[in-house]
Amino acid sequence: MLDADIIRPDALAADDRRAWQALRRSTPAFASPLLSPEFAEAVAEVRGDAMVAVLRFDGRPVGFLPHHRRPGAFGRPLGAPFSDVQALIAEPWVDAAEALSVTGLARFSFTGLIDPHRAFDTEDLAERAVASSYAIHLDGTAEAYLEARRAASPKRFKNIRRLDHKLDREVGPVRLIAGDTDRGHFGQLIAWKREQFRRTGLHDVLGSTWTQALMDSLFDRKDGDFRSLMLTLMVGDKVAAVHFGVREGARYHPWLAAVDPALSAWSPGQVFFWRAIEAMPDLALTHYDLSSGHDHYKLPFASDVSEVVSGVWSRGAGLKAQGWSLAERAVGPVRAASLGRVRRRLDNIATTELSLGGRVQGLAYALASQGRRNTDMARHTETGA
Repeated sequence: MLDADIIRPDALAADDRRAWQALRRSTPAFASPLLSPEFAEAVAEVRGDAMVAVLRFDGRPVGFLPHHRRPGAFGRPLGAPFSDVQALIAEPWVDAAEALSVTGLARFSFTGLIDPHRAFDTEDLAERAVASSYAIHLDGTAEAYLEARRAASPKRFKNIRRLDHKLDREVGPVRLIAGDTDRGHFGQLIAWKREQFRRTGLHDVLGSTWTQALMDSLFDRKDGDFRSLMLTLMVGDKVAAVHFGVREGARYHPWLAAVDPALSAWSPGQVFFWRAIEAMPDLALTHYDLSSGHDHYKLPFASDVSEVVSGVWSRGAGLKAQGWSLAERAVGPVRAASLGRVRRRLDNIATTELSLGGRVQGLAYALASQGRRNTDMARHTETGA
């Protein structure tokens, strides 16, 4: 019979940690750094509600579900909104409905679920939306990889090389710092990202105390198989573009990406990707996760495309979640897209703001900025920008 121990990630027994890692090694889809015990422990350092359900069968560990345990027996992905990859890390026969039930959860939401064993093919899944997730995977040289991408999109990659030379000629020498440890550069990335949230009216997921503490803690993690990695594109003595995230072994998962708005005419983000791919062998990287969203931007650089799922598991099929789905179907595709954005915005507020006051402030800001977002979207639609 399946049962579960609900414990803090930093309280895992050594045997359970080994079992968790063995399950990840046995299923390549579980290889993301965000599914590691180390990531769970890093989140637990800054969040008191970080838990892992250790699923056992006859006392033997057969699965692990890292999650935030919220009031009302509601589970959220551990580290959300930075947990771009989520999973029930378990043996193939483990059923998600039974696993979630024995954890004592009434509902569990997910936004980037990978489900290689189809454990979530259950009638208790109130809704299911599928998206594409992208990755750069080197199985040869960086030069061969870039040549293959160039052959698939010759105009785009010819333009990237043109922009690279243009930056070098008009602004300053272009170079990539692979494995940048400069805290000033890190601070610039955070400032650009938060300004981007303000400018676009999105919720500032870097504004809460726990997210700031998590990013700072991970930035300082420089040793071990699981550690942070920052790549910085320099143009002369100016920081032009930055990616920051975590790596485990040969896999890199960046979260934060930003470019200097003053250099937008040169598209330094495109140049950055070219240079980052060139640097992967020297960094001993073979896998660079680009996650989902912004398909038009990521697809030309990606070699791997996989499926991730958003949804809500709910005991009894989740009336609240069904209500959202029914509403989106009822208003038509255009208004449904707007309703979907509202829903994602509310979810971002709920995952990052842990106090009632923080959530109220986030909601007030969301309502105040909606008009600006609509205006910006209309302008982009009209201009094709």
